[in-house]
Amino acid sequence: MGGGIGGISMAYELRHHLGRDAEITLVSDRETFQFTPSNPWVAVGWRTQDKVEVPLRPHLERHNITFDPTAVWQVHPDDNRLELADARQLDYDYLVVATGPELAFDEIPGCGPHDGYSQSVCTTPHGQQAYAALEELCRNPGPVVVGSTQGASCFGPAYEYAFVLDRELRRRKLRHKVPMTFVTAEPYIGHLGLNGVGDTKGMLEAELRDRDIPWITNAKTEIVELDKLHVVEVDEDGNDKRRHKLPAVMSMMLPPFRGVAALEGTGDLVNARRFVRIDNFQRNPCYPNVYAVGVCVAIPPVHKTPVACGVPKTGFMIETMANAAARNIRDEVAGLEPSYVATWNAFCLADYGNGGAAILAIPQTPPRNVNWAVEGRWAHYAKVAYEWYFMRKLKKGIVEPFYEKWVMRLLGANKVHKVPMVNQQPPKQPAE
Repeated sequence: MGGGIGGISMAYELRHHLGRDAEITLVSDRETFQFTPSNPWVAVGWRTQDKVEVPLRPHLERHNITFDPTAVWQVHPDDNRLELADARQLDYDYLVVATGPELAFDEIPGCGPHDGYSQSVCTTPHGQQAYAALEELCRNPGPVVVGSTQGASCFGPAYEYAFVLDRELRRRKLRHKVPMTFVTAEPYIGHLGLNGVGDTKGMLEAELRDRDIPWITNAKTEIVELDKLHVVEVDEDGNDKRRHKLPAVMSMMLPPFRGVAALEGTGDLVNARRFVRIDNFQRNPCYPNVYAVGVCVAIPPVHKTPVACGVPKTGFMIETMANAAARNIRDEVAGLEPSYVATWNAFCLADYGNGGAAILAIPQTPPRNVNWAVEGRWAHYAKVAYEWYFMRKLKKGIVEPFYEKWVMRLLGANKVHKVPMVNQQPPKQPAE
């Protein structure tokens, strides 16, 4: 279920580990793959939608993977069955949920690009709409608010968008007419839902100061209106500290995340926010033939924060989940117990427009063995190269080229590790 980074990685990993005979179907609510990390560039006109989208069918079918571009209406884990939006039923032996999140704009009045007044960079069409809003801003300059709301689970794109928007406005000689404010649910700048990585606090604070972007942390966005945002700043105990009415002729706020509607009513498969519960092997404890990878996975916060902050699931971390899940499904098919655990290592590239940062966290959630973040102009070009590289992997159906394995091993960022199998015997051969 799902045609994003998690779903595509999962489908190719399964084909690699199960061979050509396994029947693999990828079900998605859209015909194309969208490279989500490029959406901030789409929102400022540095990319067009067609440059960051790839049609799924031809590339999947080349690897004997059935593609069904139909949304899932309801998951029935007790019956091993999916109910599709067109009323068809799809049975499964194993299900991998890789849907990503549902964007909960409705939880904040006025939030969102469709029925509200704020923009988003969570999907490529949202990025296109944000670019149209930028063009209108340039015709009628005024204040802008950028950030993330309570319940968001990915904070990096908000920083990236603020920096590339600043760069684009300077290029157009309009930055002096557009005061910007950064608003975030994080307890401090650079927290990122991870309690920071290396010195992300100092690095990102310095970048915001250099661009004359003041910030508000521990912020709950209450209402988004046509020309302003109502924001409550809380103290360390979560009590209201200060109320802000921030003027904004344009805003881009990352919304709260929750699991997709098709997971509603599935009992112990999901938590209260409809994120899929998993064990160490990426499978659900109550429905062991249901696996989950990516943003749809339930991960507890790193620590309690005054305002709710989710844990991000970065691209490389998602790939580690898919690798472990595919290996474990392969072993279950062979009659063995799962034994592969995703490392949940994170290697991220963030673009500043005229520079950027590289972040390595091993593992992603603390305590960590490796914990660093470095900046440089090279990081901008590295992210451009990564965009090309991942899209090429998708088109070729390559899971993990040898040179990628070599580089990541040099960094100590392996995808999985194997736990000892206790009392496991190879499956018996059928009698003659």
